[in-house]
Amino acid sequence: MSSSFTSVHITALDAIVNVNSLFTLAVFIGLTWNPNDPQNSLNTDPSCAPTSTIAQNLVAFHVYSFSSFLFSSLIALALKQAIRLSRSSSSSFHYPHAVEFLAVYINRTALRVGMLVSGAGSVAGCGFLMLALVNVAQIKLGTLACGSSHTLAAVVPLLILVPIALLIYVFVVLYAFTR
Repeated sequence: MSSSFTSVHITALDAIVNVNSLFTLAVFIGLTWNPNDPQNSLNTDPSCAPTSTIAQNLVAFHVYSFSSFLFSSLIALALKQAIRLSRSSSSSFHYPHAVEFLAVYINRTALRVGMLVSGAGSVAGCGFLMLALVNVAQIKLGTLACGSSHTLAAVVPLLILVPIALLIYVFVVLYAFTR
């Protein structure tokens, strides 16, 4: 396996883990924050009050997001370690002789599939985080069902910009791994 091939992939895997770490931090902050503030003065219309189902969905989407980011990061870290172990016999990368017997050839197809699976976990995590944010807006500003203009103003850009960014990410990742 060429040196440039593995360094590009290690860099990509590092990027996935770093971005997932930032989003995981956001998910933890979201889970520790109580959106059911009894002094909430942003939503004054009682017909727009959120139900307990919205609050339950908020927590569920945070957990789904966390598990997706964790899955993606663990796959990326495992692939990164496999690349490093496969390079252990080269003179440019040193591991103790005790683990040299673990050195194996990394199949490029398997590496690409693993990276795509890791990327898919990140995309799923972003999708669930977006849904959690929609629920935060509904809890703080009023439900979408009642047609709250403030909620729509907060949610519509979120539902447009995040999927566009995810599509761009998916197309770039697919393009990179078909070359």
